[in-house]
Amino acid sequence: MEQTVEQKLKALWALQSVHTKIDKIRQVRGELPIEVADLEDEIAGLDTRMEKIRTDLDELEDSIVKRKNMIKDAQAAVKKYEGQLNEVKNNREYDAISKEIEIQGLEVQVCEKRIREAEFEIKNKTENYESTQTNLGYSKSELDVKKKELETITSETEKEENGLLEKAAVAETKIEDRLIKVYSKLRNSFRNGLAVVSIERDSCSGCYNKIPPQLQSEIRQRKKIIICEHCGRVIVDEGIVFEEENG
Repeated sequence: MEQTVEQKLKALWALQSVHTKIDKIRQVRGELPIEVADLEDEIAGLDTRMEKIRTDLDELEDSIVKRKNMIKDAQAAVKKYEGQLNEVKNNREYDAISKEIEIQGLEVQVCEKRIREAEFEIKNKTENYESTQTNLGYSKSELDVKKKELETITSETEKEENGLLEKAAVAETKIEDRLIKVYSKLRNSFRNGLAVVSIERDSCSGCYNKIPPQLQSEIRQRKKIIICEHCGRVIVDEGIVFEEENG
């Protein structure tokens, strides 16, 4: 059976009333779900950073061990060449061995320089690691607090919210698809989620602009769906609001 305009308006207001109650419950949670998600992302980022620093530190330690071994090898080579100097037979051999000793000496200097650089980098990265670890501990503590707070609020309101969601689903079945699409689009257009509003003090309760007397009269007749000429919301009369609240 085809619904009358009045029935459609009542169904729309009934659905809006349920959604408004759901919105109020979710407002109690405020930004907590977003804050929890942000902290979880931050913690994951800090964990990744610490893992990267640990890898870098391991590589620097390995490079120091490698350079120290290279120094030992170079020093051993110098000893060997110094021993050979005593056995040279001509200047050409002496110059060649002396050149090798010089090269090995330069190798030692380069390795020592690289070790100092690595040790300096290790110091900086260790400080960075400790700072990140401190931040991680703080973020984890804050996350625990936020999660408990969210769990408390959710447990207190979950039953009521689920009941209202079921009620909203039932209310939607009483409204034709075309109107549901319009309603949903309007709801998503406004931060307060109000798609259907009432007349309050001769004004639209959504945008607070005055409604002309003639338009108010048409709204109260409930013979057609009328939208606010300023904000585009569907407007119902005070009688429908009263009937819903006291029905």
